[in-house]
Amino acid sequence: MQRVDADEILDSDGCSARDVQGALAVLGRINRWFGGVATTRKMVERVGQVTGEKHFSMLEVAAGLGQVPEEVCAEVGRRGIKLDVTLLDRAPSHLPTKNQNKTGVITHQIVADALALPFPDRAFDLVSCSLFAHHLNAQPLAQFMREGLRVSRRALLINDLIRHPLHLALTYASYPIMRNRVAWLDGLTSVRRAYVPEEIRSVLASALCCEMQVEISRNYLFRMGVIVWKDQGAPREATARPTLP
Repeated sequence: MQRVDADEILDSDGCSARDVQGALAVLGRINRWFGGVATTRKMVERVGQVTGEKHFSMLEVAAGLGQVPEEVCAEVGRRGIKLDVTLLDRAPSHLPTKNQNKTGVITHQIVADALALPFPDRAFDLVSCSLFAHHLNAQPLAQFMREGLRVSRRALLINDLIRHPLHLALTYASYPIMRNRVAWLDGLTSVRRAYVPEEIRSVLASALCCEMQVEISRNYLFRMGVIVWKDQGAPREATARPTLP
């Protein structure tokens, strides 16, 4: 199944604020039920295991309403890990209102370009994104990876879909669950434009100017987790090139 790039409705300036909020709420449920939250949680726990630390600042890029980091905060908190989260998105209408942020784990919200992060080097322990990588073709994705690594102290975490014919078929059948036309249509587009681990491996090779430790894992229901370690946080057992377990 070849990758097919196409614009998504949520990326369009013509998408109304009401449609944006409705589709993002659906995506929050999909992430909660079908592996999105679990994938990021596992990566955060992995960083905690390797570094021995229990408190991290985290920048969530292309955050939308921030449901993934919010739920991850709650889950890792039960394991003794604390996250201070900053949300970043290109559109103010994608970010949560004060009423939507009830847990207090979201410390700041920033409207900015993910390819030119407005932060100094090593500003956050972790830079994370969920369902963002597939929105970018290889060259801008490599640019985002470089920016994420520049701004992070410990690791860049990428949580995204894996392109597969069965995944596409499941998404076609998912409308009764989503019951939101924008989310459903964008879901079909997302699967078609998603990467497979081997393609992410290739983009990383072109993005990194020096060897860095990388872990790539396959997770529940066609989810991929990518940890790109900064040198001081890399586990000894990781290889110098991306690997699959």
